[in-house]
Amino acid sequence: MAEERAGAEPEAAEAEVGQTADKSGKGVVTAFGQSLKTLRVRAGMEREELGKRLGYSASTIASFEQGRRIPPPRAIDRSDEVLDAGGLLTVWKDQLEKAQYPAFFQGMAQLEKQAIELLMYDTMVVNGLLQTEEYMRALLAMRRPPLDQETIEQRVTARLARQDIFDRRPAPLLSFVMDESVLRHRYGGKTVLRGQLEHLLLIGQRRNVELQVMPTDCEDNAGVNGPFTVVTRKDGKKFLYVEAQNTSSMATDPEQTVLASARYGIIRSQALTPRESLAFIEKLLGEL
Repeated sequence: MAEERAGAEPEAAEAEVGQTADKSGKGVVTAFGQSLKTLRVRAGMEREELGKRLGYSASTIASFEQGRRIPPPRAIDRSDEVLDAGGLLTVWKDQLEKAQYPAFFQGMAQLEKQAIELLMYDTMVVNGLLQTEEYMRALLAMRRPPLDQETIEQRVTARLARQDIFDRRPAPLLSFVMDESVLRHRYGGKTVLRGQLEHLLLIGQRRNVELQVMPTDCEDNAGVNGPFTVVTRKDGKKFLYVEAQNTSSMATDPEQTVLASARYGIIRSQALTPRESLAFIEKLLGEL
Protein backbone atom coordinates (compact mmCIF):
# COMPACT_ATOMS: atom_id res chain seq x y z
CA MET A 1 0.00 0.00 0.00
CA ALA A 2 1.12 3.53 -0.64
CA GLU A 3 2.72 5.55 2.12
CA GLU A 4 0.43 8.17 3.62
CA ARG A 5 1.43 11.80 2.98
CA ALA A 6 2.00 14.25 5.80
CA GLY A 7 -1.04 16.43 6.30
CA ALA A 8 -3.31 14.05 4.37
CA GLU A 9 -5.99 11.88 5.89
CA PRO A 10 -5.04 8.23 5.15
CA GLU A 11 -8.01 6.34 3.78
CA ALA A 12 -6.84 2.73 3.80
CA ALA A 13 -3.63 2.93 5.82
CA GLU A 14 -5.36 2.07 9.08
CA ALA A 15 -8.12 -0.40 9.83
CA GLU A 16 -11.43 0.32 11.52
CA VAL A 17 -12.27 -2.09 14.31
CA GLY A 18 -15.66 -3.53 13.42
CA GLN A 19 -18.38 -4.80 15.68
CA THR A 20 -17.68 -8.37 14.63
CA ALA A 21 -13.98 -8.23 15.45
CA ASP A 22 -12.64 -10.79 17.88
CA LYS A 23 -13.09 -9.67 21.49
CA SER A 24 -9.48 -10.37 22.41
CA GLY A 25 -8.41 -8.31 19.42
CA LYS A 26 -10.58 -5.44 20.58
CA GLY A 27 -8.95 -5.65 23.99
CA VAL A 28 -5.48 -5.32 22.45
CA VAL A 29 -6.53 -2.31 20.36
CA THR A 30 -8.14 -0.64 23.38
CA ALA A 31 -5.08 -1.23 25.56
CA PHE A 32 -2.79 0.21 22.90
CA GLY A 33 -5.01 3.28 22.60
CA GLN A 34 -4.88 3.86 26.34
CA SER A 35 -1.08 3.58 26.29
CA LEU A 36 -0.87 6.03 23.40
CA LYS A 37 -3.03 8.56 25.23
CA THR A 38 -1.10 8.16 28.49
CA LEU A 39 2.22 8.74 26.76
CA ARG A 40 0.87 11.71 24.80
CA VAL A 41 -0.45 13.36 27.96
CA ARG A 42 2.82 12.64 29.75
CA ALA A 43 4.64 14.41 26.92
CA GLY A 44 2.34 17.44 27.32
CA MET A 45 1.22 17.14 23.69
CA GLU A 46 -2.23 17.86 22.30
CA ARG A 47 -3.84 15.55 19.76
CA GLU A 48 -3.51 18.22 17.07
CA GLU A 49 0.25 18.43 17.58
CA LEU A 50 0.77 14.66 17.58
CA GLY A 51 -1.42 14.36 14.51
CA LYS A 52 0.58 17.03 12.71
CA ARG A 53 3.83 15.15 13.39
CA LEU A 54 2.38 11.84 12.22
CA GLY A 55 0.45 13.18 9.24
CA TYR A 56 -3.02 12.60 10.71
CA SER A 57 -5.91 14.77 11.87
CA ALA A 58 -6.68 15.18 15.57
CA SER A 59 -9.85 13.13 15.07
CA THR A 60 -7.82 10.20 13.74
CA ILE A 61 -5.48 10.36 16.73
CA ALA A 62 -8.60 10.29 18.91
CA SER A 63 -9.83 7.18 17.09
CA PHE A 64 -6.48 5.49 17.75
CA GLU A 65 -6.61 6.40 21.44
CA GLN A 66 -10.23 5.30 21.81
CA GLY A 67 -9.55 1.91 20.23
CA ARG A 68 -11.78 2.54 17.22
CA ARG A 69 -8.99 2.22 14.63
CA ILE A 70 -5.83 0.17 14.28
CA PRO A 71 -2.86 2.38 13.33
CA PRO A 72 -0.49 1.09 10.63
CA PRO A 73 3.03 -0.03 11.66
CA ARG A 74 4.57 3.21 10.36
CA ALA A 75 2.33 5.29 12.63
CA ILE A 76 3.18 3.12 15.63
CA ASP A 77 6.92 3.50 15.03
CA ARG A 78 6.62 7.24 14.55
CA SER A 79 4.44 7.65 17.67
CA ASP A 80 6.98 5.78 19.76
CA GLU A 81 9.71 8.09 18.45
CA VAL A 82 7.80 11.37 18.81
CA LEU A 83 6.57 10.56 22.32
CA ASP A 84 9.96 9.19 23.41
CA ALA A 85 8.19 6.00 24.49
CA GLY A 86 11.29 3.82 24.48
CA GLY A 87 9.55 0.91 22.80
CA LEU A 88 6.39 0.96 24.92
CA LEU A 89 4.30 1.43 21.78
CA THR A 90 6.25 -0.61 19.24
CA VAL A 91 5.97 -3.65 21.49
CA TRP A 92 2.26 -3.77 20.53
CA LYS A 93 2.88 -4.08 16.77
CA ASP A 94 2.61 -7.85 16.43
CA GLN A 95 -0.55 -8.05 18.53
CA LEU A 96 -2.16 -5.16 16.66
CA GLU A 97 -1.37 -6.84 13.37
CA LYS A 98 -3.15 -10.00 14.50
CA ALA A 99 -6.16 -7.94 15.60
CA GLN A 100 -6.74 -6.88 11.98
CA TYR A 101 -7.86 -10.38 11.04
CA PRO A 102 -10.92 -12.45 12.03
CA ALA A 103 -10.08 -14.74 14.92
CA PHE A 104 -10.34 -17.87 12.75
CA PHE A 105 -7.70 -16.56 10.31
CA GLN A 106 -5.09 -15.12 12.69
CA GLY A 107 -2.98 -18.28 12.82
CA MET A 108 -2.92 -18.59 9.04
CA ALA A 109 -1.95 -14.94 8.63
CA GLN A 110 1.11 -15.53 10.79
CA LEU A 111 2.02 -18.71 8.91
CA GLU A 112 1.95 -16.88 5.58
CA LYS A 113 4.74 -14.64 6.83
CA GLN A 114 6.93 -17.65 7.60
CA ALA A 115 6.10 -19.69 4.49
CA ILE A 116 8.62 -20.74 1.89
CA GLU A 117 5.89 -22.49 -0.09
CA LEU A 118 2.11 -22.10 -0.34
CA LEU A 119 -0.10 -24.55 -2.24
CA MET A 120 -3.67 -23.24 -2.61
CA TYR A 121 -6.73 -24.84 -4.17
CA ASP A 122 -9.87 -22.68 -4.44
CA THR A 123 -13.37 -23.57 -5.63
CA MET A 124 -15.61 -20.64 -4.63
CA VAL A 125 -13.79 -17.31 -4.97
CA VAL A 126 -10.41 -16.02 -6.09
CA ASN A 127 -7.81 -16.59 -3.38
CA GLY A 128 -7.39 -13.60 -1.06
CA LEU A 129 -3.75 -13.20 -2.02
CA LEU A 130 -4.83 -12.67 -5.63
CA GLN A 131 -7.86 -10.42 -5.14
CA THR A 132 -8.08 -6.84 -6.34
CA GLU A 133 -9.43 -4.29 -3.88
CA GLU A 134 -12.63 -3.93 -5.92
CA TYR A 135 -13.16 -7.70 -5.90
CA MET A 136 -12.59 -7.79 -2.13
CA ARG A 137 -15.18 -5.10 -1.53
CA ALA A 138 -17.70 -6.86 -3.76
CA LEU A 139 -17.30 -10.12 -1.83
CA LEU A 140 -17.46 -8.48 1.59
CA ALA A 141 -20.55 -6.48 0.61
CA MET A 142 -22.37 -9.74 -0.17
CA ARG A 143 -21.87 -11.27 3.28
CA ARG A 144 -25.02 -12.23 5.17
CA PRO A 145 -25.64 -11.13 7.79
CA PRO A 146 -24.21 -7.87 6.41
CA LEU A 147 -20.87 -6.61 7.69
CA ASP A 148 -20.76 -3.04 8.98
CA GLN A 149 -18.65 -0.63 6.95
CA GLU A 150 -15.94 -0.43 9.61
CA THR A 151 -15.43 -4.19 9.47
CA ILE A 152 -15.31 -4.13 5.67
CA GLU A 153 -12.57 -1.47 5.75
CA GLN A 154 -10.66 -3.50 8.32
CA ARG A 155 -10.84 -6.68 6.25
CA VAL A 156 -9.83 -4.91 3.01
CA THR A 157 -6.82 -3.24 4.62
CA ALA A 158 -5.66 -6.48 6.21
CA ARG A 159 -6.11 -8.50 3.02
CA LEU A 160 -4.17 -5.97 0.95
CA ALA A 161 -1.37 -6.04 3.52
CA ARG A 162 -1.08 -9.84 3.10
CA GLN A 163 -0.23 -9.33 -0.56
CA ASP A 164 3.18 -8.02 0.44
CA ILE A 165 4.13 -11.69 0.18
CA PHE A 166 4.69 -11.17 -3.55
CA ASP A 167 7.47 -8.67 -2.85
CA ARG A 168 9.17 -10.64 -0.08
CA ARG A 169 12.82 -11.58 -0.48
CA PRO A 170 13.70 -14.37 -0.74
CA ALA A 171 10.50 -14.99 -2.68
CA PRO A 172 8.35 -17.90 -1.48
CA LEU A 173 7.04 -20.43 -4.01
CA LEU A 174 3.34 -19.79 -4.60
CA SER A 175 1.05 -22.20 -6.42
CA PHE A 176 -2.63 -21.46 -7.06
CA VAL A 177 -5.17 -23.80 -8.64
CA MET A 178 -8.74 -22.56 -9.01
CA ASP A 179 -11.86 -23.98 -10.55
CA GLU A 180 -12.97 -22.43 -13.83
CA SER A 181 -16.25 -21.41 -12.19
CA VAL A 182 -14.31 -19.08 -9.88
CA LEU A 183 -13.23 -17.08 -12.92
CA ARG A 184 -16.72 -16.90 -14.37
CA HIS A 185 -18.65 -15.58 -11.37
CA ARG A 186 -19.32 -11.90 -12.03
CA TYR A 187 -19.15 -10.82 -8.41
CA GLY A 188 -19.47 -7.03 -8.38
CA GLY A 189 -20.23 -6.88 -12.10
CA LYS A 190 -18.32 -7.06 -15.38
CA THR A 191 -15.95 -4.22 -14.56
CA VAL A 192 -14.85 -5.82 -11.28
CA LEU A 193 -14.36 -9.20 -12.93
CA ARG A 194 -12.45 -7.67 -15.82
CA GLY A 195 -10.06 -5.96 -13.40
CA GLN A 196 -9.64 -9.21 -11.46
CA LEU A 197 -8.83 -11.25 -14.56
CA GLU A 198 -6.32 -8.64 -15.73
CA HIS A 199 -4.69 -8.76 -12.28
CA LEU A 200 -4.42 -12.55 -12.48
CA LEU A 201 -2.64 -12.29 -15.82
CA LEU A 202 -0.06 -9.95 -14.27
CA ILE A 203 0.48 -12.05 -11.15
CA GLY A 204 0.70 -15.21 -13.23
CA GLN A 205 3.77 -13.86 -15.00
CA ARG A 206 5.83 -13.71 -11.80
CA ARG A 207 8.64 -16.24 -11.68
CA ASN A 208 7.74 -17.53 -8.21
CA VAL A 209 4.03 -17.90 -9.02
CA GLU A 210 2.27 -20.76 -10.80
CA LEU A 211 -1.38 -20.14 -11.55
CA GLN A 212 -3.54 -22.96 -12.92
CA VAL A 213 -7.19 -23.42 -13.85
CA MET A 214 -9.20 -26.59 -13.30
CA PRO A 215 -11.62 -26.64 -16.27
CA THR A 216 -15.24 -27.60 -15.68
CA ASP A 217 -15.06 -30.19 -18.48
CA CYS A 218 -12.27 -32.05 -16.69
CA GLU A 219 -13.47 -35.61 -16.03
CA ASP A 220 -11.11 -36.18 -13.07
CA ASN A 221 -10.56 -33.88 -10.10
CA ALA A 222 -8.85 -34.96 -6.90
CA GLY A 223 -10.09 -31.78 -5.24
CA VAL A 224 -13.78 -32.64 -5.08
CA ASN A 225 -13.69 -32.48 -1.27
CA GLY A 226 -13.21 -28.73 -1.42
CA PRO A 227 -10.62 -25.95 -1.06
CA PHE A 228 -7.52 -26.22 1.11
CA THR A 229 -4.05 -24.76 1.59
CA VAL A 230 -0.77 -26.47 2.40
CA VAL A 231 1.87 -24.27 3.99
CA THR A 232 5.54 -25.20 4.29
CA ARG A 233 7.40 -23.17 6.88
CA LYS A 234 11.08 -22.25 6.76
CA ASP A 235 11.93 -25.08 9.14
CA GLY A 236 10.30 -27.58 6.76
CA LYS A 237 7.19 -28.16 8.90
CA LYS A 238 3.97 -28.45 6.90
CA PHE A 239 0.48 -27.26 7.84
CA LEU A 240 -2.90 -28.06 6.30
CA TYR A 241 -5.38 -25.17 6.50
CA VAL A 242 -9.08 -25.54 5.67
CA GLU A 243 -11.65 -22.75 5.95
CA ALA A 244 -15.45 -22.66 5.58
CA GLN A 245 -18.34 -20.60 6.95
CA ASN A 246 -16.12 -18.36 9.12
CA THR A 247 -14.49 -21.34 10.81
CA SER A 248 -11.17 -22.98 10.13
CA SER A 249 -8.98 -25.92 11.03
CA MET A 250 -5.21 -26.23 11.06
CA ALA A 251 -3.66 -29.69 10.93
CA THR A 252 0.01 -30.41 11.65
CA ASP A 253 -0.15 -34.20 11.70
CA PRO A 254 2.56 -35.37 9.24
CA GLU A 255 0.30 -38.00 7.68
CA GLN A 256 -2.44 -35.45 6.91
CA THR A 257 -0.07 -32.79 5.58
CA VAL A 258 1.89 -35.21 3.39
CA LEU A 259 -1.31 -36.65 1.95
CA ALA A 260 -2.67 -33.14 1.32
CA SER A 261 0.53 -32.22 -0.53
CA ALA A 262 0.26 -35.37 -2.62
CA ARG A 263 -3.40 -34.65 -3.36
CA TYR A 264 -2.48 -31.13 -4.44
CA GLY A 265 0.13 -32.57 -6.80
CA ILE A 266 -2.56 -34.73 -8.42
CA ILE A 267 -4.87 -31.70 -8.73
CA ARG A 268 -2.11 -29.75 -10.47
CA SER A 269 -1.53 -32.57 -12.91
CA GLN A 270 -5.25 -32.65 -13.78
CA ALA A 271 -5.57 -28.88 -14.26
CA LEU A 272 -4.46 -26.82 -17.24
CA THR A 273 -0.75 -26.00 -17.27
CA PRO A 274 0.28 -22.48 -16.15
CA ARG A 275 0.78 -21.44 -19.79
CA GLU A 276 -2.58 -22.90 -20.84
CA SER A 277 -4.24 -21.31 -17.83
CA LEU A 278 -3.05 -17.79 -18.68
CA ALA A 279 -4.26 -18.30 -22.25
CA PHE A 280 -7.62 -19.46 -20.85
CA ILE A 281 -7.91 -16.36 -18.65
CA GLU A 282 -7.12 -14.17 -21.66
CA LYS A 283 -9.93 -15.92 -23.53
CA LEU A 284 -12.39 -15.26 -20.69
CA LEU A 285 -11.29 -11.64 -20.61
CA GLY A 286 -12.00 -11.32 -24.31
CA GLU A 287 -15.52 -12.67 -23.78
CA LEU A 288 -16.49 -9.94 -21.29
